[in-house]
Amino acid sequence: MHSLTCVIQAINSANAARVLFYGHCHAEPGLQFFIVCMFSFTWQLFAVCVASLSTAIYVVLQSSSILFSCLSHIYIDVILAKVFNSTVKNIQFRCCQLLYWPIFLQDQSLRSWSSVEFAEKAALHKHSMWSNVLVDVLLGIVFGIPLWFMAEPTWLWVTNFAHDFTNVWLRSGCVWLMGNPAGFKLNTELAGVLGMISLNAIQIWSTLWVFMGFLFPYFTKGLALCGIIFGLTSAAALIVDIISLVTMHVLALHLFLSLLYSTQIQAVSALWRLFRGIKGNPLRHRLDSYDFTVEQHVVGSLLFTPILLLLPTTSAFYIFFTILHTSVSFMCIVVEAAISFIHATTYAQIFLWLKTRKRFPSGVWFEVALCQISDAGAVNCGNPSPGELQKTDNGSSSSKSTILVSFLQSNYLNLGEVAWPENRYLLYSSFSKSSISSSAYGLLIGKSTLYAPGPSFPMKLPWIVIPWKEYWRLCRDSVYACREYPYSNSRQ
Repeated sequence: MHSLTCVIQAINSANAARVLFYGHCHAEPGLQFFIVCMFSFTWQLFAVCVASLSTAIYVVLQSSSILFSCLSHIYIDVILAKVFNSTVKNIQFRCCQLLYWPIFLQDQSLRSWSSVEFAEKAALHKHSMWSNVLVDVLLGIVFGIPLWFMAEPTWLWVTNFAHDFTNVWLRSGCVWLMGNPAGFKLNTELAGVLGMISLNAIQIWSTLWVFMGFLFPYFTKGLALCGIIFGLTSAAALIVDIISLVTMHVLALHLFLSLLYSTQIQAVSALWRLFRGIKGNPLRHRLDSYDFTVEQHVVGSLLFTPILLLLPTTSAFYIFFTILHTSVSFMCIVVEAAISFIHATTYAQIFLWLKTRKRFPSGVWFEVALCQISDAGAVNCGNPSPGELQKTDNGSSSSKSTILVSFLQSNYLNLGEVAWPENRYLLYSSFSKSSISSSAYGLLIGKSTLYAPGPSFPMKLPWIVIPWKEYWRLCRDSVYACREYPYSNSRQ
């Protein structure tokens, strides 16, 4: 094994030396030399144009960052970060990707290409960022252009859907709970109070959005523009934030009813422990026996009965608004999972797999073939049957010479195995069994609220601040360094 390692290192070193030799000593005569010079000049001009465009984008992004830092004195950036949390994170990540692309495209040194395995990983990492940005922007253009021209029909559809959601689900549901829902006899007074509070909150929020409805066509065009400029993920994140904003009244009613429901649950459990002669010990986190007085038992009996009888009414309203809020949160979670999937998918590997699948091996195996050589020298190979193998082992003689040949074959990864590893890590890190079980238990006792965890990003990129001249030079050198693939001459 040690000798094999030395042989592999020697082959890689010889290949790297041949690449260096062809890169510096191989000259093309005549017309080929002129074509190479013209190609080099054109590529330099292309590198200058790309560097100038990237530097202009860099100046705009740095100016926007300075502007938002100035708004921090009046806490506008804090408000925007709270209300549009997912959108701000996605736009910031996309801006960092636009700033970091020349760093990822930096040409590797000769030593980094001395190993084929490391060269493959470096090439995939080198092209991962621009391929991710390209696919995201293309999806955003496909989404944004039709939305721009269909802003009015989209506004009418969303308005009708919001009207149906408010009237059919919220108002009708509250009126239904104020009566006898599903034949259950609830407390009329408490159901009336909770129903009126819910209806007033719904009416106030609906009236507010009626006055703000004239802004929705502009928001639709802004959403389309956001998708065209920053990609589909930023537009989807903006949709998630808007859904969370327009359903704020559902969240407020859910929090209010969960507070009331959890308080009643805690009171009933505490009074039940009182009847059993058990007292909670918060310091040791356990239950200790305790001798309560007669007065405490009397007061506990007077409190236990009304709280227990009012609990079904509170539970009915709590379950109703919990279902509504959980449905909205689940929809936001699905959209954010799609955002994380778009960010984490390695499109460079997928494109390479579609072009040359043999670059993704997943194991080797031997294919046994039975070759027969006739007297005339013709060779005929085929898959042997068990009977033919037995005859060959027994050494049966014939007019043809028979030999067994083993061919080394390779298995290849399918498309799911290429794209799934990164997405599996993000899925398991965001949605684990423990988090799901704890959320379900918290909803059952009214002590937790289901929220969308937010999109996950494959890497963390800090904000880069360098002089614009140095950034222009960095962009130009990065583009110019990509004019020739390091292995292009190794096959000559």
